[in-house]
Amino acid sequence: MVMKRLSKVDQHATLPDDEALSRLVAAQERLLRLRLTLGGQIGDHEVGPPLCVVFEGWDASGKGGSIKRLVDHLDPRHVRVAQFAAPTYDEKRHHFLWRFWPVLPGWGGMTVLDRSWYGRVLVERVEGFATEEQWTRAYDEIVQFERTLTAEGMILVKLWLHISSREQLRRFNSRAQDPLRSWKLTDEDWRNRKKRPEYKAAIEDMLARTDHPAAPWHVIAADDKPTARVTVLETVCRAVEQALGFGPAENG
Repeated sequence: MVMKRLSKVDQHATLPDDEALSRLVAAQERLLRLRLTLGGQIGDHEVGPPLCVVFEGWDASGKGGSIKRLVDHLDPRHVRVAQFAAPTYDEKRHHFLWRFWPVLPGWGGMTVLDRSWYGRVLVERVEGFATEEQWTRAYDEIVQFERTLTAEGMILVKLWLHISSREQLRRFNSRAQDPLRSWKLTDEDWRNRKKRPEYKAAIEDMLARTDHPAAPWHVIAADDKPTARVTVLETVCRAVEQALGFGPAENG
């Protein structure tokens, strides 16, 4: 039986505005120091392990805003943000993991993925773009892929941004009424929303079957954007600090 993780998310645990802002700024500075350490710019000047942060989440869950805050203090020469949508005709001629290899970071590098290989067990599963045999097989393929990366030293941080159905609808309507943000809302978003129960089942399966010690899932309560952004930053910082073997006070 699949353990239900989404229903356990506490969307009411929000931070006061002043605390959210102060913690966000502190986490951004903390990540900057860690990033410079990984890149060999400070500390012992040795190039550290690659860092890959994977963002997945519901439509309108705030992935873009969280990514913006995550990389805001970082030198753009030292981080790559890669976005993935539906595979192209040529990409579909290869194994589904093939198109992700070129953007993965090497030692001393950092990549942020706005959606990822998890499309195979989410949208491709729900929309029928992959056969049942393909998406069922993909769970083990993904885990082995991630174990290969982490065995070579990669710090892989996987984030699922979770919002309630009510909050998602509110954000959809807000986007629809804003001429500068309406481009972010598509007919596909509305169609996906109608299939929320099917997507929820797929997400629960994904969390249960691809959570492993080398790359666990971090489910982020995202109904409150400022709180979610703080949680994202602090989660990434903790993962890097743990990998490097020191705590927050030691990253200076």
